[in-house]
Amino acid sequence: MKILYAFQGTGNGHMARAQEIVPILKKYASVDTLISGHQSQLKADFEINFQYSGISLLYNKTGGLSYFKTLTRNNFLEAARVIRSLDLSGYDLIINDFEPLTSWICRIKGFPMIGLSHQASMSFKETPKPAKKDFFGELVLRYYAPFRKCIGFHFEPYHAGIKKPVIRKKIRNLQPEKKGYYLVYLPSYSDENIISILKNIPIQWKVFSRYTPQAFTEGNIEVFPIDEQQYLKYFESCNGILCNAGFETPAEALFMDKKLFVIPIHNQYEQECNACALDKMGIPNSKVLKEREIRDWVASDFHYQVDYPDNIEEILLKEVLGR
Repeated sequence: MKILYAFQGTGNGHMARAQEIVPILKKYASVDTLISGHQSQLKADFEINFQYSGISLLYNKTGGLSYFKTLTRNNFLEAARVIRSLDLSGYDLIINDFEPLTSWICRIKGFPMIGLSHQASMSFKETPKPAKKDFFGELVLRYYAPFRKCIGFHFEPYHAGIKKPVIRKKIRNLQPEKKGYYLVYLPSYSDENIISILKNIPIQWKVFSRYTPQAFTEGNIEVFPIDEQQYLKYFESCNGILCNAGFETPAEALFMDKKLFVIPIHNQYEQECNACALDKMGIPNSKVLKEREIRDWVASDFHYQVDYPDNIEEILLKEVLGR
């Protein structure tokens, strides 16, 4: 069996999931990989056979999705050319983690494809969403990388077609403890915005930034460039994590029994849906970075216990490969 595993390069969650799934698939099939997008800070630890600029969602430095950057810094004509010319006929199955180019090829030409992503969970009506629906956000979730068959991942299995998060072995192998400091990963905010708020909360903060080329310290705040090994070291021993309302990072924090506070990226509907789901679990969240709310969170001792089993191989065998 020959499989193409296609995944989105925007953000780190898709790459983190691929790090876990691709090696498992290679035990049972011949697997090629394809990535499109250009915003992931994680590096692949497996061979990538095809790489395209694709269509990435781009952000400003104050916590929001930038429609202007998204429209002007993506090459839509090149994406359309790839959709017309890329030949997927040699594959028995395309597994798609919210990757738009191969998804549209499969939709147009009828190649066998299964959506395997967090975004796929949003297609089920049981998945928590804000009371006020975002019309444009719903369109993005439905048509950015469309599918006919899917398996979704979410914080809880709200439907039989939704599975619990894929926790990579790099996280499962950590030995969590609490050394008093807090970890921050808010790539949609500038370092200056983060420092201006957190400097007033007198505990130790370790901030991982996509903007700084080298580490620096300002008062009670240490700022580091993105480095997976260093991040995992500090993640292992932090008391809690302050992050955007993506999926993988909050799921990993819950798995590690870390205190969690999330801020959805403004104008990104998927993150607003995630924040809604986490809110129902009692996880604190805010639309913007506010000193008072972060102070209250630091002073709180609330934890939410989860059970995220290591069963992705079983899911792939039974529900994707049909074995």
